[in-house]
Amino acid sequence: MIDARRRRLLFRATHRGTKEADWLVGGYVEVHLAGFSEAELDLFERLLELPDPWLAEWLTGMQPIPADHEFCATLETMRRFAARGAGPLA
Repeated sequence: MIDARRRRLLFRATHRGTKEADWLVGGYVEVHLAGFSEAELDLFERLLELPDPWLAEWLTGMQPIPADHEFCATLETMRRFAARGAGPLA
């Protein structure tokens, strides 16, 4: 059973406003959510505040992920995941 926090995070990740963002962000979260630690949940809640256009450009490789961004390592992992076309939303 998924707890309320994870359920909210999953909903936010899969209802971004654009189908592309739903797939890029939501697909990753759907696959990895169960294994997120509390710190990772905190990180993803903050990451979901980023604008969809930024996330889409970074996760598709259209723009480089800013090296000094606090989410750099997580975004790079998500980018590799999206590049493989992995996830339930694929």
